[in-house]
Amino acid sequence: MPRKSTRLTFAVLATGAGVFAMLQSLIAPALPTVQHAMHTSQSTATWVMTAYLLSASVFTPILGRVGDLVGKKRTLVAVLLTVLAGCLLAALAPNIGVLIVARVVQGVGGALFPLSFGIIRDEFAPAEVSGSISNLSAVIAAGGGVGIVAAGPIVSALDYRWLFWIPVAVVAVTTLIALRFVPESPRRAEGRVNWLGAVLLSAWLVALLLPLSQAGQWGWGSVRVIGMFIAAVALFALWLLAEARSRTPLIDLRVMRLPAVWTTNTAALLFGAGMYAIWSFLPGFVQTPGSAGYGFGASVTASGLLMLPMLVAMFLSGVLSGRLEPVVGAKALLTTGAALGAVACGFLTLWHDRQWQVALVAGVFGFGIGLAFASMAQLIVGSVPAEQTGAATGMNANIRTIGGSIGAALTSVLVTGRLQPSGLPYGSGYTHGFGLLTLFCLAAALAALLVPVRHAGRATGTPRTSDASARREPEAVAPGARG
Repeated sequence: MPRKSTRLTFAVLATGAGVFAMLQSLIAPALPTVQHAMHTSQSTATWVMTAYLLSASVFTPILGRVGDLVGKKRTLVAVLLTVLAGCLLAALAPNIGVLIVARVVQGVGGALFPLSFGIIRDEFAPAEVSGSISNLSAVIAAGGGVGIVAAGPIVSALDYRWLFWIPVAVVAVTTLIALRFVPESPRRAEGRVNWLGAVLLSAWLVALLLPLSQAGQWGWGSVRVIGMFIAAVALFALWLLAEARSRTPLIDLRVMRLPAVWTTNTAALLFGAGMYAIWSFLPGFVQTPGSAGYGFGASVTASGLLMLPMLVAMFLSGVLSGRLEPVVGAKALLTTGAALGAVACGFLTLWHDRQWQVALVAGVFGFGIGLAFASMAQLIVGSVPAEQTGAATGMNANIRTIGGSIGAALTSVLVTGRLQPSGLPYGSGYTHGFGLLTLFCLAAALAALLVPVRHAGRATGTPRTSDASARREPEAVAPGARG
């Protein structure tokens, strides 16, 4: 049972996770401004996004596991302080090199997601867990939308550095409140951090994500890209071997093999491919001048406003999912969310000549994102032993990010593969790209259909058998492992 009021705890967790989600997308619309202000090239400026992506991918599962071992509150506060330092460094960065380093530091905040889900599971009453996870997922999803919508007005009215000064103030207050009021979770996993596993996990993630994010500039057939993909496969195999032989694995592969976990992660990979690509390319589409034969010549601020329906829909559907999950189940919500993403992308493939069409698509896709985010978290948290919550939810977030990198890279090939004499992409490139995203989201919906149905009467967060028995036989204690 909870030992303190959970409202303040939830507010702290939601603020921290929301700020990190916002930092993911906040800088993207302002990259041209940053490039001009720091007198750098476009290829160098893209590292402001790439560095953040790589850092978050590495630290999310590792620090999720650290929280399971040494205490989630202690790790949460340390991560918040790191994000604070990263935002402060970015706000004061004198050149692009320092800004990229600052973004690496900020990426540590990816661990806020698994830590927050773990604290909710440990501290909240079983009846509150499902709704709280859905509400937190809604905040996380909406945070990414806030970044896209707010970037333009902040840069126009103030300066791009305020994209970091504002989070500095918010994270500082959040850290102080967390230190004072968030209780330390009593659940601890046994063992220690498998540092060999952590190094190998970091290595194969970097070897996979770096060429995916840079292939457009390096060339898909370049030695660097092909070599890194080969290295990623080899390092992944070594990581699996090291984890299987470790007595205290970083990611328990038995847990990852649970039917409810691997099917949810598959859906996360595919849906992430569609979601991150829409976030990356839809603003660029509406900002393209009409002389290209498509687009609306919108400003950064105007393109953000066109994405506003997505932000509102993400938050509302995320909150709504908490009420619907006990009635229809998380599997149905995940399937519906992915299907809505497919409908939105399919509509966009066929009709994108009017601004209201883009706004409608943004709203429908946003509703799907809210349902999918909340249900993924519900399925993972409700299917793994309590001491594996941080590592399992961290890996789910990571797999979604990997999917996003794949989706963005493939969409970039279609959009930028053939350019007009003006240097702008052809409209057919966007049409083919949106068609690909339709297929990704449709595949995610099909994967969601494979998720086992959780047995009725077993609420998310319900205490399981002893940690020892959970570690020996995770299949026996994971509701949703069967179905």
